Amino acid sequence: MKATTATRPETAMAVAHLIRFLETGAAPVGLFAPDAFLDLSLPQWRIQADTGEEILAVRAEGHPFPGQVRVERVEQTDHGFTIEFEERWDHDGQRWYCREMIRADVVDNRIVEMSVYCTGDWDEARQREHAAAVPLIRP
Repeated sequence: MKATTATRPETAMAVAHLIRFLETGAAPVGLFAPDAFLDLSLPQWRIQADTGEEILAVRAEGHPFPGQVRVERVEQTDHGFTIEFEERWDHDGQRWYCREMIRADVVDNRIVEMSVYCTGDWDEARQREHAAAVPLIRP
């Protein structure tokens, strides 16, 4: 499906639905088009999916834990939006962390294409190591 210029209401709805999905693992009906495409880049791996169902499966397999999303920035594009955010969740007695950026194309309130760039999942030891080595100017 070719992306067309997204209107602000359809983009806002897609962003809200995406955040709900990331936090809960439950995808709102119509979040992804049936033939949606995903290109996920991790620090040392790359995964693709070419249906909405496969996108849900990639998330369920790779990151099945509910958590919190802190949005740092959302920008409207001609075809959808970009979103920069961090996720935090509990698993195996630890508090985990990752940072991500997504570029999504939206048509008729549904995500039709999505590129995701993720730092990978940081356990508490990695977070402490990073905090000791790198003073961040902004959170």
